[in-house]
Amino acid sequence: MAHHKRTIVIVASAMVALTACAPAGYNGANSSAAEPVAVAAAEPTAAAEPEASAAPEEKPVADKAPPANVKITDELVGKKLPRMGRVVTDQDGWVLYRFDKDSDDPPQSNCVDKCAEVWPPSLTDGNPKLRGVSDDKVGTITRQDGTRQLTIGGWPVYRYIGDKKPGQWKGQGVGGTWFVVDPNGKKNLTCLPTGTPKAVAPPAAGSSNSSGGGSDYSY
Repeated sequence: MAHHKRTIVIVASAMVALTACAPAGYNGANSSAAEPVAVAAAEPTAAAEPEASAAPEEKPVADKAPPANVKITDELVGKKLPRMGRVVTDQDGWVLYRFDKDSDDPPQSNCVDKCAEVWPPSLTDGNPKLRGVSDDKVGTITRQDGTRQLTIGGWPVYRYIGDKKPGQWKGQGVGGTWFVVDPNGKKNLTCLPTGTPKAVAPPAAGSSNSSGGGSDYSY
């Protein structure tokens, strides 16, 4: 698969600490199995000859290339981390997450605007290199702004600006809706926080850093 280099967004330092793990043998994996999503955009279906009174057919919106200053996910890596177990990271080792308010059938992202500032979507401009993640589990969706976001098991995936360095999972359990994603697209519930952590605040306008501390944002 093609491997594209892009600039990397500086990750914010604000975070919410995880303080406990679920007991051994805890099995909270998402039991629903999602169909794999095709990476390529769907071919347009053939249309019958329009009648004279028929309205003109709407043209689909073409996918947009991500802005030059936006981080691209060039690689998806399935691996095991101490205590957490099976996770998926990007090419730089940042742990990826899924959002319970999204959908896998059909695949759809509901994290936009301020939410997407705290949880940057894993964007692609082509096919990422895969290691430890099955090709039939990886797909894309077109976001509201026209960019393409990677999905695993149908679920859109994201990074978290509260993670201070690669390999951390400070986003686990945030808001009771964000969880580390495993290579099948399911929630990894092996290591859970005590209580329900709050998301860090979005970065201040014109700044790449979050404002620090927990926030009352619903994402």
